[in-house]
Amino acid sequence: MATRDPRVDAYIDGLADWQQEICHALREIVHAAEPDIEETIKRTNRPYFVLDGNVCALLAAKDHVNLFVYDGAIVPDPDGIITAGHDNSTARTVGIKRGGTINADALTVMIRRIADNNRAGGWRAIKAKG
Repeated sequence: MATRDPRVDAYIDGLADWQQEICHALREIVHAAEPDIEETIKRTNRPYFVLDGNVCALLAAKDHVNLFVYDGAIVPDPDGIITAGHDNSTARTVGIKRGGTINADALTVMIRRIADNNRAGGWRAIKAKG
């Protein structure tokens, strides 16, 4: 089982109940997708999941929770789980609103692909080769 960073626990514990539920679910999906992913805090208090570079990060907003996926927009999204940042050159967003559902299967595929890309030098290196 992946090591849990107590600072990530503190971030999640400080959120509203519905946001905590979403964040816990996302955290479980990330670790189940790639057990070697580690947790850390960056940008003062933001939970990041890393493996040879950023994989994704959590950010709770007023009416939703964002999971930023650091993929340089090269990982396919056939299920349409990306909700924002489609043209962003660094990260795209999977946003989950209160009462919304998480497509765990599609997110698992995406997280695994990002982790594999990071192991291969990261999306920037992959784009440069392509």
